[in-house]
Amino acid sequence: MGNVGRRVRRSALAVLTGTALAALLAVTTAAAAPVEARQDKAAAARTDVYIRDVAADVGVQPHSFNPLWASPDIKVCPTAVECAVSQNPIVGVTNYIFVKLRNPGPYGTGTSSGVLRVYRTTPGGGAVWPTHWTQIGAMNVTVFAGTTTVTIPWNGVPGPGHFCLLARWVSATDPMTFEGPDISTNTRNNNNIAWRNVDSVRLVAGGTPVVRPFAIGNSLRVATKNDLVFTQPGEQIQGVGGRVVVDLGPTLFERWQAGGKVGTGVREVGKNQLEVVEPAKATLGNLLLEPGERVEFSLTFAAAVASDKEFALDVTQFGPDTSGAERTDLGGVEYLISVGKQ
Repeated sequence: MGNVGRRVRRSALAVLTGTALAALLAVTTAAAAPVEARQDKAAAARTDVYIRDVAADVGVQPHSFNPLWASPDIKVCPTAVECAVSQNPIVGVTNYIFVKLRNPGPYGTGTSSGVLRVYRTTPGGGAVWPTHWTQIGAMNVTVFAGTTTVTIPWNGVPGPGHFCLLARWVSATDPMTFEGPDISTNTRNNNNIAWRNVDSVRLVAGGTPVVRPFAIGNSLRVATKNDLVFTQPGEQIQGVGGRVVVDLGPTLFERWQAGGKVGTGVREVGKNQLEVVEPAKATLGNLLLEPGERVEFSLTFAAAVASDKEFALDVTQFGPDTSGAERTDLGGVEYLISVGKQ
């Protein structure tokens, strides 16, 4: 009888102990779950850092501002001290790229960590991502609230020293919406991508003309027809005896001829060459590009009279892109022209 009683008590104790342990585990798990959930939520919290495409950009994506390719938040300077105005890089030495990261944008809050990457390509439009882009440098960055300026050294700048620049903020908590082959589409739809195609042209009155490169490209898998548009939004360089001559080169000139010599505000002035004679707006149209092709040509600038004014010439490529648009801004360059005395 004593043995039976002891066995009953041990069984009851085992049942009680198991019930208590289960209850304890249930309580412990219930208490732990919210902590893990909070940790997961913290790890996945959406941050939003943006780089402005234009001065009025507040990080909304997509936006309708233009031009996309003259970001005020990317600047090139000859020293590690930020300069007042972006300059053309000096070939063969170390230059510095300054990029401003702004936190927060409209899609998240909090400190953000990631990598800022900067790339270069030939100035112009239609540069296919990532095929036509070369990385200059990258830096791991923690971005707190406000504006963080990141400085990336650019060692041994190759000649001729004229480039388009692209900045990409890459962060696990601030992902891209998508990236395809069209830089213009990527830039418009991702506030952590910015693009700067601004080139300084310093002329001497009556002096040697200055040559600058430009390239047009096709990101599609079929041949496309493209237009070039030349505009002077402010003071016109023709007012100081200025000239802008476009040298298409033999390949592109032949294609322009084959396309019917479509154009306005231009005149032929030499082999493969056309002068921009309409200051407000000139165009070259029906330029055929093969799939994935990018063709380079040149612009030559000259002026007869010195001026204390700065002149601007915007050259833009328009054509179809991978989104299905039949004619959209595929990129361009703003040439800022000054004319000094002999």
